[in-house]
Amino acid sequence: MSEEIVVVVTGGNPPDPRSAARVPPGAPVIAADRGLDYALALGLDVTVAVGDFDSVTTEALAAAEQAGVRIERHPPDKDATDLELALDAAIGMAPERILVLAGAGGRLDHELSALLVLASDRYAAVDVDALVGAARVHVVRGSRELVGQKGELCTLLAATRPAVGVTTEGLQYPLRGETLEPGSSRGVSNVFEGEAARIEVEQGVLLAILPGASS
Repeated sequence: MSEEIVVVVTGGNPPDPRSAARVPPGAPVIAADRGLDYALALGLDVTVAVGDFDSVTTEALAAAEQAGVRIERHPPDKDATDLELALDAAIGMAPERILVLAGAGGRLDHELSALLVLASDRYAAVDVDALVGAARVHVVRGSRELVGQKGELCTLLAATRPAVGVTTEGLQYPLRGETLEPGSSRGVSNVFEGEAARIEVEQGVLLAILPGASS
């Protein structure tokens, strides 16, 4: 059975409490390790909890087991982060979209790894979005419509390989079929002209980051 949207709640720092309002009623929720504590605190009904469970509290794990949540345990010496395991579980539900709820301000290596994992080709069949604290992250393949506010910042970063044929509409500094290289700052700090923008890329993957009012 396919799902329209699957929600993944990560560990690390807790997500913004307001992010719970972005979860559609009835959407399956996958908690990654300590994300189980956060999902329960947000009032979400967890479908699956995955990870090595080295950071989840015993109270949250016991509550999940009592509630009949499916628990997928992995050994501590694993080759994937808990987020990656959760995304793999999400893609197994064949959704149209994956929404990740995450906190900001955690370990830099974890945050960078998480952004690159979101852009992995393994999840190319679905739209992937993340709420990271006050920021919003959208993975762009082909084309996507983004919603923002007039004057809001939007940064476009190439993920892992050059993003070729990047064209934008609705941003103050337009791109017209340009190539954004990984490690380039060419796409940093663009600005919404109105409440919507369209991003197109012919080849490669972009991370569209709206850093939010706190940035």
